[in-house]
Amino acid sequence: MRLEPIANPPLARRLGLPALAIAATTAFGSGLAAVAGADPFATLGLILTGAAGSRFALLETLNRATPLIFTGLAIAVAFRARLWNIGAEAQLYAGAILTVLVGTSGLGLPFVHPAMALAAIGAGAVLLLGPVLLKTRLGVDEVVTTLLLNFVVLLLVSYLLEGPMKDPGGMGWPKSEPLPREARLPRIVEGLRLHWGFALALIAAVAVWVIQTRTTLGYEIRAVGLNPRAARFAGIPVGAVMVKTALLSGGLAAMAGFSEVAGLKGHLSLDLSPGFGYTGIIVAMLALLHPLAVVPSALFVAGIFVGADSMSRAAEVPTYIADMLLAAALLFMVLALGLTRYRVVRG
Repeated sequence: MRLEPIANPPLARRLGLPALAIAATTAFGSGLAAVAGADPFATLGLILTGAAGSRFALLETLNRATPLIFTGLAIAVAFRARLWNIGAEAQLYAGAILTVLVGTSGLGLPFVHPAMALAAIGAGAVLLLGPVLLKTRLGVDEVVTTLLLNFVVLLLVSYLLEGPMKDPGGMGWPKSEPLPREARLPRIVEGLRLHWGFALALIAAVAVWVIQTRTTLGYEIRAVGLNPRAARFAGIPVGAVMVKTALLSGGLAAMAGFSEVAGLKGHLSLDLSPGFGYTGIIVAMLALLHPLAVVPSALFVAGIFVGADSMSRAAEVPTYIADMLLAAALLFMVLALGLTRYRVVRG
């Protein structure tokens, strides 16, 4: 048996197979709920209601999607160039550290929000630059270096929160000094937690799409990702393109840390991210690395998590169902999209 590419897949195939993937994911989730001893249909209904059944629930889903859009974009940019950035979690925390340092410095900057954002972007970009230079100069696998940096940065955050950056009034809880009110991102909806970081995430998605489709850099990133040897033969500076990709990817991931600190939490803590950097990989893969598709993909993933929290409280079902549901959605959708472009041929 072998796979044969399909030049022009028919519309029924392009729409039908993803629809089957969604149906298979729904059936899988229903089975998980039944195993947990709950009513499958009621459980799925609770997830939908918890994610978008009210104004508060919908805004919470948008809020949860904000860092996922940034990390999803970071992964999509890097993976498009075959730069396997597994360190978005570290870049997120690096951005959060610089956000707090600039925001609490007391310098009285007239444009404190751009200053914090630029500092965060610089921290994330520099953090990914190291692994990329090791890859391009010495051939070191970036999967290993970026993954290990996640643990290094988390240990650094732990040290900072127990030492130089510890909030004296934190009553023993390891967290940084809170940002002053003028350094916080304003709320989009007064009285609720959704902040302007979500708007920045949407702008970032459009900006990345423009870069990838309308600029020379975007063409070079796609060329290097498709065939680096052919790109080098055509005169494209592969090493320089990888460095630019790293700076863009690391900066985007760091913006997730900026948005969480300046827009939501107001301070740095060890539990700032429940794995946004790793979940960004799922978001990017579900979006097929398309920057605009990252937005609905992040909303879908955020809706699963927010809805699962509500479902767990109402039906006493473990929230781990959400993790398994996302894994199933990713596997089924990747399979469906693969079969959209290829057919299985015997012989």
